[in-house]
Amino acid sequence: MRPRRISGGAPGSPGGDVAGGEGPELAEGERRTVAGGSAPATTPRRPPDPLPLGRVAVMSETYKLPDLSYDYGALEPHVTGKIMELHHDKHHAAYVTGANTALEKLAEARDKNDFGTIGKLEKDFAFHLSGHVLHSIFWTNLGPDGGGEPSGPLLDQIGTDFGSYDKFRAQLNQAASTIQGSGWALASWEPASSRIVVQQVYDHQGNHGQGTLPLLAIDAWEHAYSLQYQNNKASFFDALWAVACCAGVARRLDSAKGASIPVK
Repeated sequence: MRPRRISGGAPGSPGGDVAGGEGPELAEGERRTVAGGSAPATTPRRPPDPLPLGRVAVMSETYKLPDLSYDYGALEPHVTGKIMELHHDKHHAAYVTGANTALEKLAEARDKNDFGTIGKLEKDFAFHLSGHVLHSIFWTNLGPDGGGEPSGPLLDQIGTDFGSYDKFRAQLNQAASTIQGSGWALASWEPASSRIVVQQVYDHQGNHGQGTLPLLAIDAWEHAYSLQYQNNKASFFDALWAVACCAGVARRLDSAKGASIPVK
């Protein structure tokens, strides 16, 4: 958490964080020279002015980086520990910081009634928040005990919506492999029609249906694979299935089926 600056004195000055500040505050008993003479005057310390109603003094860290439930090297040889460490500790962490920063700047814009940069702030917030959410799902989609085909209601739903698990995998892999630039391939629950759909997402937040709930995420950004697979990203997507945690996807599906969008 970091303090929000309140209008007043110059930034960085001892009185710069107080509304209507009139120069540095002095501790009780300190002496200040009176203008026009040499006689010292004692200036007692005064408390900060109260915050206006609705003003937030400190913005909490709304979004936090989740811990991995396995070691960095647990997915080797399919994904190296070095990639996992950089991906989680640097890239994902940056999206968490970006989402919190954008949220704080939006609060400041509201406080000042200054929306001159609202377009950039909303775009930044959507980008970083979506990056945080999709990475959080991505980590839970993988695990050292993953691999194999799903079973039960998840397999039944995939069969209904795609014809077979092999057809589902083929479509998801192709969606990931053919992204222009950076993005994700998602298998998501679409509550308006009660089915699983595959979506090709640009960056983190573009080109997907509103109201859909991600179940399985494949990261197609270069930072996810280039250190190990160079430009052969299709091999990376194939390798992910060897550590894909179908049990986690099944739990997400069970939870997502409780959502409803009354659009009919």
